[in-house]
Amino acid sequence: MGDLLEVTDRGLYCAAGDFFVDPWRAVERAVVTHAHSDHASSGCGRYLSSTAGSNVLRARIGASATIDTLEYGEETSVGSVRISLHPAGHILGSAQVRLEHRGEVWVVSGDYKVEPDPTCAAFEAVRCHVFISESTFGLPVYQWRPDRETFAEIDAWWRANRDAGRASLLLGYSLGKAQRLLSGVDPSIGPIAVHGAVEAMTRAYRESGVALPATQPVSASERGHDWGGSLVIAPPGAHGTPWVRRFGDASVAFASGWMRIRGPRRRRAVERGFVLSDHADWPGLLAAIEATGAQRVLLTHGSVGPLCRFLRERGLDAGALATRYTGERDEVGDAAPSEDEPAVEPET
Repeated sequence: MGDLLEVTDRGLYCAAGDFFVDPWRAVERAVVTHAHSDHASSGCGRYLSSTAGSNVLRARIGASATIDTLEYGEETSVGSVRISLHPAGHILGSAQVRLEHRGEVWVVSGDYKVEPDPTCAAFEAVRCHVFISESTFGLPVYQWRPDRETFAEIDAWWRANRDAGRASLLLGYSLGKAQRLLSGVDPSIGPIAVHGAVEAMTRAYRESGVALPATQPVSASERGHDWGGSLVIAPPGAHGTPWVRRFGDASVAFASGWMRIRGPRRRRAVERGFVLSDHADWPGLLAAIEATGAQRVLLTHGSVGPLCRFLRERGLDAGALATRYTGERDEVGDAAPSEDEPAVEPET
């Protein structure tokens, strides 16, 4: 019996159900793990998504898209394959895709993290025979501290800038990271403004029932507005553009797992780097893989080689799966914006 999923020029294809999982080109039937653009291609005939992720998916791929939904844990049949979706803990609505066919179970995890996050359902380990896992931060150096410590640092930075009369420009991907930042900062410190790309995704979160502090689009403020004391959340691509000049002498910080090492922060030309990732760290990857009970593990994007060798040394059948998923970046230390972040839209 061949593999349940095979890599094609359009993505991971399941012949038994005639559908693709996270295709990177438009296909007739797509099962998507989450709404980031390297996992959810526009133009597909029909999408299957988690119910929780339908609003952000529609915000990303267009109002006219045909989206079918499943609650987490609910099952459906497509061809001879049983499909269910389970929380991945990455962003709102992110899901692991469980596929069962002739007694064999595969799980496509998409992107995931195991740390708690109030803006999305917590990661749920799914038992399977074959587990397809990301490895974005698949090196032992990447180990995250508790969120409360990171947010205490962000609040202290913002508070110090407020007291100095400066704006605080905090860079984070517009879908997922920005909303997680909003959920964790202390809104009593000062007003919070957001870039237009962040505003659009934050609106979709609120429409999905996620409670977030009040924000104002930067574009809604009059020219010459005093931004001193404000926290401004924007996508990484906004940094270094004329859009930033309106904030005057602003302090700039970047929230990313890549901030765990110093090189990316220097290349980003930011004053502060806060270690906050929506991907699993090294211990998280190992714990998630072990919890599946899978004897075969296929790794995508990131530090595939080191993690693959580590798993093989522990007796697992581990290998690489050639996909176009990018995570935050493929190479260690490269903190450039990934496919997760759409082009920065001009604001006036």
